[in-house]
Amino acid sequence: MTIRFDGRVAIVTGAGNGLGRVHALGLAARGAKVVVNDFGGSRDGTGGSSTAAQAVVEEIRQAGGTAIANGANVTDFEQVLAMVEQAKAEFGRVDILINNAGILRDKTFSKMEMADFRAVVDVHLMGSVHCTKAVWELMREQNYGRILMTTSAAGLFGNFGQSNYGAAKMALVGLMHMLAMEGKKNDIRVNTIAPAAATRMTEDILPQAMLDAMRPEQVTPAALFLVSENAPSKVTMSAGGGVFSAARIVDTAPVHFSSKDLSPEALAQSFERIADWSTSRYYEDSGQQVGAIVQAAMAAVKA
Repeated sequence: MTIRFDGRVAIVTGAGNGLGRVHALGLAARGAKVVVNDFGGSRDGTGGSSTAAQAVVEEIRQAGGTAIANGANVTDFEQVLAMVEQAKAEFGRVDILINNAGILRDKTFSKMEMADFRAVVDVHLMGSVHCTKAVWELMREQNYGRILMTTSAAGLFGNFGQSNYGAAKMALVGLMHMLAMEGKKNDIRVNTIAPAAATRMTEDILPQAMLDAMRPEQVTPAALFLVSENAPSKVTMSAGGGVFSAARIVDTAPVHFSSKDLSPEALAQSFERIADWSTSRYYEDSGQQVGAIVQAAMAAVKA
């Protein structure tokens, strides 16, 4: 079955360049009306210009699609609310939100200024919160919504010198978990993508051979799938170079210690058993995980 977005309206943030641009072009090519949002700042978030967003809009229009440009700074909630109002005024609704806007200010934690930590968190995390909050009630009223967060391997697994970026990116996974549950009854599906691609965000991080093999066009199919009508929800998908995988947080089987055996030393001696990943399991929500802990504790009491 061909995935189409006819009649759907999408907002893509950070869509003036890189992944966001390709996401916007892909949505438009499949029938969506697209709001191309880009503050127009540099990689570290400074500056600002609507030129990039308008250029993508022209690309879409020349290809026969429908799009408008928007220069809202996602860190400013009032600007984001105005962007959503613009989308509603122009197209009548908002069905899809791809939170893609991001900046980098990499330094080791010891050398990082708090302003640089906060700036990255404000764009990646709070920018996504602002945009999602701005469309949330509209999607609830429509009983339809598709929201995509953008995480990173740096958040999921760690990367040296990116404490601000990794913290923000992992927070987005937690946000997805909550919103996927809260949005379920109104058919709002929320997913997360962890892209690896050659963009201005990665141009001096990845080696050239890898950049040549990791084009944004090889990531966008995952983004489009995750915001499609029949998309799953609460999924984190890694994507890069035409390769895709799913990531999720798991927990090992609970190990109980009696009161007489319970001590830091006992935990140290048993750590390999506690961290036996061959016993790992996935929980649908926190209740299941806490329930497993309680069940193991109660079973030991009854034994």
